[in-house]
Amino acid sequence: MENPFWIPVTASLLAAAVTTAGIFVIRFFEPWGRRNTTYFACFAAGVLISVSFLHIIPTAFAMSTQAPVYLLAGYLAMHFVDRFLSAYVCDKPETAEYAIGLIPLFGIGFHSFIDGIIYSVTFTVSFFTGALAAIGMVLHEFPEGIVTYILLLRGGFSKKAALVLAFIAAAVTTPLGTMLSWPVVSRIGQPTLSALLSLSAGALVYVGATHLLPRTMQEPRRFSLIALLTGTLVALGIIASKL
Repeated sequence: MENPFWIPVTASLLAAAVTTAGIFVIRFFEPWGRRNTTYFACFAAGVLISVSFLHIIPTAFAMSTQAPVYLLAGYLAMHFVDRFLSAYVCDKPETAEYAIGLIPLFGIGFHSFIDGIIYSVTFTVSFFTGALAAIGMVLHEFPEGIVTYILLLRGGFSKKAALVLAFIAAAVTTPLGTMLSWPVVSRIGQPTLSALLSLSAGALVYVGATHLLPRTMQEPRRFSLIALLTGTLVALGIIASKL
């Protein structure tokens, strides 16, 4: 029996609420967050890279033989966006640091939108399948909100702008993805979902490995490697919760 519309929407709204909680928590501890931006970036890189390689990519590859093409496309798309922002948007001294926050903003926003679609798809299969997927995805929403907000601040955005942009990209996009995909979810086949997952993974790998980690190496901190490993362990916990 197909689950009613309100069930996946409620799950996606819960995910958005958890992300929003992360944003507001770090908002009230901003000085501490600024001092530890490098650690948050390393933690985020560990989560994004590990989840991509250990879960999203294998899942997408199992669905379609064309998945590697879309994985590469997602990675290159983020590279082109990065180059465009650096050359035309962040080319002035007062905006030079914006790319630090904007690139993760795009990558996390797109990934959160795909999460919303996954809610629709999994709850269409069964309530149990959707619930298991929801548990795993909600677990990473809290640190995702924190990281998005902190990196926007680090990129030179005002507190208000960082709060609004982080809320839209990391929180709003998830229920939006669910609501937009639900009417057509029955027509989203495995090849299409595989392509979306691969594009998302390519974007997240770029954000973690090519955008965040090199910048953290420019600002070395004593426990940055521990933060990276902690992010990896959190990702392993998220993946294990879905098994």
